[in-house]
Amino acid sequence: MIVNPTSTGWEIIYHRAHALLAAQLAGQWRRKNAPPRLYETLAAISHHDDLEREWEGNHLTEVGTPLDFTLDQNFRPDKIIKHVESARYRGRWVALLTSIHLTRLNEVRRGKDEEFDRFLDEQPMQQQRWREELDLTQEDVEQAYAFFLWCDWLSLILCQRQLPADGRALEISKGPDGKRYDVVKQPDERLTVLPWPFEDYEFTVNVEACYLSQATFKNNVELTEVLQTAPIDLLEWTFVKM
Repeated sequence: MIVNPTSTGWEIIYHRAHALLAAQLAGQWRRKNAPPRLYETLAAISHHDDLEREWEGNHLTEVGTPLDFTLDQNFRPDKIIKHVESARYRGRWVALLTSIHLTRLNEVRRGKDEEFDRFLDEQPMQQQRWREELDLTQEDVEQAYAFFLWCDWLSLILCQRQLPADGRALEISKGPDGKRYDVVKQPDERLTVLPWPFEDYEFTVNVEACYLSQATFKNNVELTEVLQTAPIDLLEWTFVKM
């Protein structure tokens, strides 16, 4: 989960909600420049964080505060393997993008766990089989994954409250066309992306956030109970072409 401190406690955005926001952004992309298999790519983006289940495992720091995903080191190879297997039921293209994302994200763990190493060794071969079966070029795959990652990063920027003030630009990442894209917050709170990559001149996206007034928790059971009854607010961002 994404944990942001507030003046009265914590703002919590579930990782699967962040993924849904990323898919909303992806759905706004200019159609003529969209990557191949757009709707399946949207499904991969929307479901890529499904292994993040806030009711399972540990979600507290050592001092009892909600654990932000950037501090969570509890990655189990079996969960990641099952996530790729689950993605396969949505189709090989969804599984391919999910597999690429998880292998690149976890490459830093190579050499620390034998099961992780087997996963990291086996997935590129599986990815190649899926690509060949789908009759796609490596360029097609890389373009789609760059799109996947771009939407994921922009969603994280929004959810983590990283937008700079004073009209300063923040780089998102390179898009599927290899270009650099920046997001800018205007004085009227609306956002723009430079260069503008979207179909419409203006649109709004949203994500749900929970708000906790309790600073620390005795255990994960208490955190879960409080989260399930916490007030929820809808966060919205309007993008406009400048």
